Amino acid sequence: MIDDQDERPRAGAGGGKTVSHEIGQPLDALSVAEFDERIALLRAEIERLEQARAAKAASLAAADAFFKK
Repeated sequence: MIDDQDERPRAGAGGGKTVSHEIGQPLDALSVAEFDERIALLRAEIERLEQARAAKAASLAAADAFFKK
């Protein structure tokens, strides 16, 4: 199923394929450009995770403050 709100980076117009990376996969066959694409992908995913974590923490803190009153 494709999520319309998927924010993962995609390959540019030249490739047309989705950039992906599997944790632990062999790296010896990757080109320098592929390393750069995957690093950008992982940095974007880390940023997305940090934002989601901050939102979750804020929500939990708000609920905790509300129920402790």
